[in-house]
Amino acid sequence: MQHFSHLDSAVLERLFLHPPKPIDPAGDLATIAAALGATLYMPATRSDLAETLRKRSREGVCSLVIDLEDAVADHNLELAVTNAVATLEQLATEPLDSLVFVRARTPDHIREICASLTHGAAGLAGFVIPKFTAARGGAFIDEIVTASEAHGRRLLAMPVLESAETVFRETRDTELAAIRELLGAHRDRVLAVRIGATDMCGMFGIRRDRDLTIYDVRVVADVISAIVNHLGRSDDSGFVITGPVWEYFADHERMFRPMLRQTPFVEQEAVRFRQQLVSHDLDALLREVALDRANGIAGKTVIHPSHVPAVHALSAVTHEEYHDALDILDSDEGGVRASGYKNKMNELGPHRNWARQTMLRANAFGVTNEGITFVDLLTELADR
Repeated sequence: MQHFSHLDSAVLERLFLHPPKPIDPAGDLATIAAALGATLYMPATRSDLAETLRKRSREGVCSLVIDLEDAVADHNLELAVTNAVATLEQLATEPLDSLVFVRARTPDHIREICASLTHGAAGLAGFVIPKFTAARGGAFIDEIVTASEAHGRRLLAMPVLESAETVFRETRDTELAAIRELLGAHRDRVLAVRIGATDMCGMFGIRRDRDLTIYDVRVVADVISAIVNHLGRSDDSGFVITGPVWEYFADHERMFRPMLRQTPFVEQEAVRFRQQLVSHDLDALLREVALDRANGIAGKTVIHPSHVPAVHALSAVTHEEYHDALDILDSDEGGVRASGYKNKMNELGPHRNWARQTMLRANAFGVTNEGITFVDLLTELADR
């Protein structure tokens, strides 16, 4: 798979100093996880599921999830499983240039789906595990391991942290420590850890407003902080943590001022485009993606195709970030250097892990040319 492969070569040359590199789905997990970007969920009950997956893949979505859990009513579950199997059978003969996962309700669904794949699992990257806990999650992972052995193919796991044990303060640290131990025992199987903020909000009777980011909902922001603290460390115990879903995609009457500054859009002669982003609530999404990265989170769950360009535009590494990372990784001796952009100090020790992660992101999403901003990328992506 390769990000922005749906853009014309002339557009890529104008935008990128180094375009995104192809990512091998059978390769290094850290490289694949850095390339997830916007992970788009869609209900397994869709009658046109296979074609919709192909369409979204052609549009540049590199991470897709067939959802058997919250998106499917209980009385439609059997139909959804049958449809998921039929879709994966089609994808086995003509795999997408994207990763396709299934969010399974139970370990039995993993066993049933994999046993039903008569054409193999070539179209399946792995499974998303909902409401993951230390007590419940092991059975899911065991089924994924068994299915991998049966099909001779590495199937990956993406647990979703959204349970009461993780959310409530009296059990949080104990639960997260136990989850860290369980996931650590299956490090070669766990692609990324996902955050289920909607379920977390539900435990307190909260639905966050579209004028706010998830980090404005303090009780959930505290849980995210704890998850990153336990599971997002830069040493060998850490995992990639992905951002929670943005659930709005239509315009509304606003209470607060938009979150997008006007200056970048004026400079790029894209004032009208800014107005379109604001009217569709994408200004708050852009703000949340920026806050995700500031808090050690990469990639994001999305439920609408219009969200994908926003996530991917902010995932590309800027010319400035890239050259700062190169400078930091240039020496193992530590110390401090002025940035080549002469606007900050690069501390070669503390910033080293950031630089390594930036290089992984650069491989996946490319490095923009000097002077190219997210507005340029977003304008091109939104026009597709």
